[in-house]
Amino acid sequence: MAVKEPVASFAVVVVREDGRWRCSALDPAVLTSLDAAITALAKIRSTGAVFGMLAVEDEFFVIVRPSPRGPSLLLSDAAAALDYDIAADVLDLLRADPPDEDDESIWPEGDLDILADLGLPAPELEVIAGEVELFPDEQLQMIAQRCGFADQFTAFLDEL
Repeated sequence: MAVKEPVASFAVVVVREDGRWRCSALDPAVLTSLDAAITALAKIRSTGAVFGMLAVEDEFFVIVRPSPRGPSLLLSDAAAALDYDIAADVLDLLRADPPDEDDESIWPEGDLDILADLGLPAPELEVIAGEVELFPDEQLQMIAQRCGFADQFTAFLDEL
């Protein structure tokens, strides 16, 4: 069996409208700028759910869900803020302290209920984020499976 290679960084917008899911690419610039990701997602008009999933290299993922009250955010690994600007930006917006340089723990930071209304309760999302042996694209595939858009997400990945 071949060793799975991680999919390179990508950003996808997920939309659920009239009971149907759609996944499409976001501009790669959103992978380095949280403001760009929030702005791009806020421009998408839908009567249903809209959120972005960003996989950064083979290190971590970010989920961004716009709302009138401001974006909900989830960073899969708070320690990523030590090495990646976008992860640091997530912690800044969440007003969460970055971990110490010496801390090797991995934990998610942000709104674990971000997808609860779409069928993924916080405890399950926390388990997925804690699956450190998986690459971010594999973790996001698990999220897609649990929420019901695995086929659309797989098709999106196949186009990368």
